[in-house]
Amino acid sequence: MIKNTSSPDKVWAELAESRLTPKRKLWRRLWRVKKGLVGLAIVLVAVILAITPATFAPHDPYKQSIATRLLPPAWEDGGRMEFLLGTDQVGRDYLSRIIYGARISMITGTVAVVIALCIGVTLGVVAGYYGRFIDTLVTNLVNIMMAFPFILLALAVIAILGPSLRNMIIVLGITTWPVYTRVARSEVLSFREREFVQAAKGLGCSDLRIILRHIFPNLLNSLLVLASIEVARTILREAVLSFLGLGVQPPTPSWGGMLSEGRVYMLGRWWLAAFPGLAIFITTLGINLLGDGLRDFLDPHLDV
Repeated sequence: MIKNTSSPDKVWAELAESRLTPKRKLWRRLWRVKKGLVGLAIVLVAVILAITPATFAPHDPYKQSIATRLLPPAWEDGGRMEFLLGTDQVGRDYLSRIIYGARISMITGTVAVVIALCIGVTLGVVAGYYGRFIDTLVTNLVNIMMAFPFILLALAVIAILGPSLRNMIIVLGITTWPVYTRVARSEVLSFREREFVQAAKGLGCSDLRIILRHIFPNLLNSLLVLASIEVARTILREAVLSFLGLGVQPPTPSWGGMLSEGRVYMLGRWWLAAFPGLAIFITTLGINLLGDGLRDFLDPHLDV
């Protein structure tokens, strides 16, 4: 005789879950991934600031004034309420420059990830589906790219093309695709032996149709979560390149460039390095929380 090992509380919970409408199940599932919702709120704020910075910036981020240079934040001695986060070494409002800097970070992170995603997924799907020589070639290319120092490659490309926002996005896009290739290849290697793929082959479907209609939709969840996390890494890489003077050039505000300018005054004028660093930290934290929330929400095997 088989005994029912389920506890009464678990049985009642399953019964209550089964009586919920699909809409209520969706909201309940969303509520259980609270960290993802927090991350989504942070990302939405960053996106809104990036899209409409002029709406929120209290001053022109390029306007210089020697009379108001190096003012501390409003709550410090000598600060002014009109310059809430103080001013930089040439009198520009720091809050306005941080708000406008969100545009550079979000554009760079999003566009570079899209470029890397297109390159990496294409190579990974082709390598995983066809295998043999193509798989060996792509795998070796990925290993070479992963072993090549990112900064060295960035220096070489920007030295040839010159420092600018476009060139920085190109550098970040062509140096970060291997991670997508590895994920896509490993997923496709398992999918191509599944029954639904073999059935599609038996029905005479072309390779392109099988890839687009049967394999690629099953990759979307993994790629979406990976891309959301990679946006945060790309923003950090953009900050590194701008800090080194290889990214967006002054006077265009970028968080990495502001960190570079503020390092000279770090001991006496702490806000020049603290606020851009805090903006980078909060934004990347929000994107990582959103990525973790997406992973938990989209995983059908995880009870959230």
